Amino acid sequence: MEFWLSSSKNLPMANPDSKSTPLQNLGQWTHGELPANVCVGSNTLITAEYAFKRFKSREPAAIVLGAHCTMDGVHFAVGQKGRITIGDFCYFTNAVLLCEQELRFGNYVVIGWNTTIADSDFHPLSPAERIVDAVACSPLGQNTRRPSIACHPVVIEDDVWIGPNATILKGVTVGAGSWIEAGSLVTRDVPAGSRVLGNPAQIIGRANGKSEPLGLGS
Repeated sequence: MEFWLSSSKNLPMANPDSKSTPLQNLGQWTHGELPANVCVGSNTLITAEYAFKRFKSREPAAIVLGAHCTMDGVHFAVGQKGRITIGDFCYFTNAVLLCEQELRFGNYVVIGWNTTIADSDFHPLSPAERIVDAVACSPLGQNTRRPSIACHPVVIEDDVWIGPNATILKGVTVGAGSWIEAGSLVTRDVPAGSRVLGNPAQIIGRANGKSEPLGLGS
């Protein structure tokens, strides 16, 4: 397995058949050995005792992290079928990554503290299904199956900066070079090079400082 990442399209991939063999790791977690299905590149550091407290993925390469990254206080809350891929030279601080299907990050991505990125709502949206779901999750559920819950991958492309306390929801693609201002709630795609702000987030200009209006994706 190789950890040379010239772009986010060349992220390291593990052998999908090697379900019982720990992946090669050149980085480290400050609080112990990394899970067997987590692959970390050279000079990459993961801190926080709770980093993998809610990590439940059974995928063979559940987390693939590039080289020269810092995951400072990041919470990897990954479901049984979840997969997270992160490129080179990324810095995330106290971010919460909620993944039931897939989160993908390019190179040179910076995420500020208390930002949450989620690829699922984690509960049904209709009132009737939410009642069924609540019963299924309760001690009275008696192994009742939960209703299906929508999941859609989130993609954060290269050179994206995400400010503190932002939230990015399922199905969103943030284009390369964009800025997500602090406290923004992003529910739609963000075109490359955009600067967005607000709840819900709206484009307020270009990341290069120009202020020409753009429209958020549908």
